[in-house]
Amino acid sequence: MAISDSSIVSSDLSQKASAAVEAAEIGDGQRQLRPLEGIFFFWVCVLFTAFHVVSLNLYPIDPWLFRSAHVSFGCAIGFMMFRVGRRPERGVPLYDWILILASVSCFFYIFFNLDLLLFRAGAAPEPADVVVGVVGTLLILDLARRSAGLALPIIAVIFLLYCVVGPWMPGVLYHRGIAPDLLFSFVYSMEGVFGPTTAVSSTYIILFITFAAFLQVSKVGDHFINFSFALAGRARGGPAKVAVFSSALMGTINGTSAGNVAATGTFTIPLMKKVGYPPKSAGAIEAAASTGGQLMPPVMGAGVFIMAEITGIPYLQLMIAAALPAALYFIAVYFMVDNESKRLNMRGMTNDEVPAMRPMLKKLYLFAPLFILIGGLVSGYSVIRSGTLGILSALVVSWIHAETRMGPRKILDALHLGAKGSIQLIAVCACAGLIVGVIGLTGIGGRFSNLVLAIAGESQFLALVFAMLIAIILGMGMPTTAAYAVAASVVAPGLIKLGISPLVAHMFIFYYAVISAITPPVALAAYAGAAIAGSDPMRTSVAAFSYGMAAFLVPFMFFYSPALLLQSDDITQIVHYALTAVLGVYLLAASLQGWLFGPAQWPIRIVLLASSLLLISGGLVTDLVGIGTALLAAVFQLSLKKRAARPDPLSQR
Repeated sequence: MAISDSSIVSSDLSQKASAAVEAAEIGDGQRQLRPLEGIFFFWVCVLFTAFHVVSLNLYPIDPWLFRSAHVSFGCAIGFMMFRVGRRPERGVPLYDWILILASVSCFFYIFFNLDLLLFRAGAAPEPADVVVGVVGTLLILDLARRSAGLALPIIAVIFLLYCVVGPWMPGVLYHRGIAPDLLFSFVYSMEGVFGPTTAVSSTYIILFITFAAFLQVSKVGDHFINFSFALAGRARGGPAKVAVFSSALMGTINGTSAGNVAATGTFTIPLMKKVGYPPKSAGAIEAAASTGGQLMPPVMGAGVFIMAEITGIPYLQLMIAAALPAALYFIAVYFMVDNESKRLNMRGMTNDEVPAMRPMLKKLYLFAPLFILIGGLVSGYSVIRSGTLGILSALVVSWIHAETRMGPRKILDALHLGAKGSIQLIAVCACAGLIVGVIGLTGIGGRFSNLVLAIAGESQFLALVFAMLIAIILGMGMPTTAAYAVAASVVAPGLIKLGISPLVAHMFIFYYAVISAITPPVALAAYAGAAIAGSDPMRTSVAAFSYGMAAFLVPFMFFYSPALLLQSDDITQIVHYALTAVLGVYLLAASLQGWLFGPAQWPIRIVLLASSLLLISGGLVTDLVGIGTALLAAVFQLSLKKRAARPDPLSQR
């Protein structure tokens, strides 16, 4: 497939890519609307996004009122978008119109009774408060089920039931019990649904998704993929390396694993198969690379905004702390891909198949929205103001070139796409708010943290392993944002009590919640890659796990060496830890792939594995031992390579 300088793919493939992105972001449960319903839906979405952008910047609204409008109208849009079951549906059925009306009614009840609700919330609820709380809770659970699957709603229901059955629970799970009227008035308030998780989805998340929508509609985001092809396409196994670079770039604006797979994988996966990668490997490489998009600042899959809300750590500080671990993740995946391309003797793409670099450099101005966004944050502007500047700069930059120019219609399309892309996260954050509300109401979070301490004893390492397993297990069944929010509420306090800093504890949990997207048996990003590659989902998820395995060391690296989170004033120390971390993931990749200057047998692979583990702790002695053993393995491998290249005297006779 030839790739021109101006575009990687034909318009037909671009349309397929857009459809794949949409399917990945909202799932395959979207219903087909009738013409009049489609027009109504379009304008509701436009007004929904515009309301948020204007309210956040020009006309601040009472937080409870603003968040209730966000959830209620988000649910109304969601019940138009998502069908009840798996059967195809055309048009919105009567029962969903009833649910839409119920969603809007919940908002108007809060609107007309706001002062009274603020006075009696969670203390002396009226019967009407309880009815609205029950209805609103059920609506959130159903929309979360439709948009994000069963796992999160089931967990939320278990937490709600726990409030009632607490008096009959054993040991650490015991509590006196919560009356149903108090329960629903509490969780459907600023202490639950409209608490920290919805505070994030109603501000940062919708703003950054709208920013990504402007880049997508204007085609400015396509330049990120084009630039990656020009940069890495000609290298050995070029398309796989393009997947790593493009996923890193797209991850800065598109913080979803499955959406990142669709955005870049539609281009890279067919090309990987063309140069010799099996379908399973092609889908897995893209999944492993795209998962890192949720670790890449500034968006980080929206989880970073919840982290800022929970910890009180400024967003800019979190973004800076995440930069090096994100780079280490992509470096680890790159090493895995590079070693495999050498082991399988892959070819790169030809000059006719990749865009020339010079035209790409002439369009570097298309990166301006991203630089303006980050520059605003670094300059001290608020996240909301910086995100708004990013949206406006994306609009202005699009006017420079005819291919990307956004007129009124495209602006409306971007606002429409911003609302559609937000609905799943609105449902997820509201549903996670139910869990957070129950944790606050029952105090189970503190007791569970004590349980973690009891199991781990005084061992921080055991506590971290425990936290890793919880984050991965939760992330297998629910979106990363929800998995992190739940794990952080339950596990992070225990880690902090053991003396681990809040930043390290929360970043550690978040990192593994993200990696769960490629961890079998439920690996959503790998399933998206398998769908594009036409491979078996389970085999693809196992392969994706193997490609991302080197990255599993990274959280332990920044635990033992906090300077990797750029929290040290000693630049020498940061450079030291960064270099040893890069060497550690390189050695682990060499061990896993069995390649170091040539094929590596099991004894050498074991030595390389031991060397990589020694480089984790950041201590000078362990680093020197790890480097020394790695050098011995390298010398041995080079001697084997020279011996293999030396001509056989007998064969020359």
